[in-house]
Amino acid sequence: MQPLLYDRTLDTLFMVWWSAFYAVLLGIPVGVLLHLTQRGAVLQNIVVNKVLGAITNIGRSFPFLILIVVLIPFTRLLVGVSIGPTGAVVPLAIAAIPFFARLVEAALREVDHGLVEAAHAMGGGTWTIVFKVLLPQALPALVAGVTTLVIQLIGYSAIAGAVGGGGLGDLAYTYGYQQYETSLMIATVVELILLVTLVQVLGDRIVRRLAQRGTRASSLRRTRIGEPAAVTEAA
Repeated sequence: MQPLLYDRTLDTLFMVWWSAFYAVLLGIPVGVLLHLTQRGAVLQNIVVNKVLGAITNIGRSFPFLILIVVLIPFTRLLVGVSIGPTGAVVPLAIAAIPFFARLVEAALREVDHGLVEAAHAMGGGTWTIVFKVLLPQALPALVAGVTTLVIQLIGYSAIAGAVGGGGLGDLAYTYGYQQYETSLMIATVVELILLVTLVQVLGDRIVRRLAQRGTRASSLRRTRIGEPAAVTEAA
């Protein structure tokens, strides 16, 4: 049982890692564009924002099990197979991209608009605002979003495994359910719970450190800004 559980765990980690990688890689630009094109933003474009938002909402609301089936021809064309861990990465990533894009948009929305206006007033262009203001300021929220994304993908990978995607979901369904291996089913469930818990604890720890670092940096900036005034008053 142990070699089988070990192999399926590696398959699950493979699916989650690569689908999360592509979701972050493509979800960040989509989320940034959603934020920048909204009303009152730097690149305000209501038409683009509405169209992109509609596509994102459709992608988020599409049932994952149906999405796997619909994407079989595309998956086979893209990676050569439609089953197994490699075949599961494609629908996992496509399902995760709009989900993460909305998390990115929400994270950027929490950034103080005054910082964006200040950067714009000092001549900062769109790229400067994105890479020097929005993304750095939203980093703790983005890391929290990645944590949520990975946990979501662990659950999706179990669903993919039940329909030929491999991983722990395949192990639980093929051996635990169909062959009545109760102990294997329990072991699989426990491992999934441990994976989710580990990801959540690690993500929360990183978020806290980033938030503390951001608080210290803000305090330092305020102190430096207040020094000239203090010197003037003393004089």
